[in-house]
Amino acid sequence: MDFAYTAYTEDKRLVKGKVSALNEEAATQLLGYGGYRVVSLKSVTPLINMEKLMSRFTRIKPQEIVMFSRQLALLLESGTDIATSLDLLQEQTDNEVFSKIISEVASDIRGGTSLAVALSKHPRAFSSMYHRAVAAGEQGGKLEIVLRQMASHIEKSMATEKQIRNALTYPFIVILVAVIVVIVLVSFVLPAFTKMYSQFGVELPLITRILMAITDWASKYGVFLIIGILVAAFAVYFYIRSPGGKRWWDGLVLRLPVLGRIAHLGELGRCCRTMSLLIKIGLPLPEVMGMTIYNSNNKVVADNLTEVQQELIRGEGLSRPMAKRKLFLPMMTQMTRVGEETGNLDSTLDTVADSFEMESSDKTKSAVALIQPVMTIIIGLLVGFVVLAMVSAMYSIYGSFSG
Repeated sequence: MDFAYTAYTEDKRLVKGKVSALNEEAATQLLGYGGYRVVSLKSVTPLINMEKLMSRFTRIKPQEIVMFSRQLALLLESGTDIATSLDLLQEQTDNEVFSKIISEVASDIRGGTSLAVALSKHPRAFSSMYHRAVAAGEQGGKLEIVLRQMASHIEKSMATEKQIRNALTYPFIVILVAVIVVIVLVSFVLPAFTKMYSQFGVELPLITRILMAITDWASKYGVFLIIGILVAAFAVYFYIRSPGGKRWWDGLVLRLPVLGRIAHLGELGRCCRTMSLLIKIGLPLPEVMGMTIYNSNNKVVADNLTEVQQELIRGEGLSRPMAKRKLFLPMMTQMTRVGEETGNLDSTLDTVADSFEMESSDKTKSAVALIQPVMTIIIGLLVGFVVLAMVSAMYSIYGSFSG
């Protein structure tokens, strides 16, 4: 932060200038070390704060949080205090925004703040689950263990997301190519052929006339169609962002054929993984449920978890409220019951998460394997229709000249 100051020098001269410091107290101390006696000090807010602008658009990658967690755990185990450990990590970080965040966390700790509270001030880097888990680790004296567990949790989430992203890359590229081919044909190729065919005055085959009608319609109303699609897409997008729209959309996703099962398994697997981690850390079950609800990406799942949490607080346990709701699959409720009875709820939930994630991965691969030939057939039919229409027209024209 920049501060504009007015101060007296040691030889009683009045000077003005700017100084950069973390806060007003630090700026005063810095000027005092330079031999200045401060008269006034005001923070300077530029018209365009490039630092804030850069921080807004600079993404802190999950890999950086994983590396930070593992390195901090290693330094703490070696006997280095938290503030010094953070200073060392801050110097090694290439991401300037993340480096500044680590520096501010270290400064807060030197001011007497706990690590969890200091991390909670930077939600862009550290999630609510992360700093609450750290708080539990600080209270239980297991901070190094918690940091490693959080790193492993983030890595598993990254691996699942990467697997889904890689599986959907090829179908997306195929669809994109198909759309571009159609646009090029309708906008450039077909109008040229249509104009040429109309000059001969020959009755063209039905398939060619259909193609020409489609081309004429697209050339006249294609722009309005695109605008309509974009308006509808924006309307749906903003509706989905509302609480009611989000609940409707998430419910629709869960009911979709094939994809709904994948989304269902993925969401339940994430919930089980989160609950397992937080139970291992030592958080009480009602708080575990609260954080699992907060970290759920699906509103329908979050609503069901909220109902389970309320019945849990009333003393009905965890497996019994789950069994009342179809959303929670039999394997999840049965394993939860076993975990409650044996006292190994964290291990059983971890097993369920592994099973759900594996099944979700297999179904995703199967769905993608099905999409690829379907898209190939659709593109083949589209191109075949266009080629057949053109060739038929050429034969008709050739036949009229021969006759």
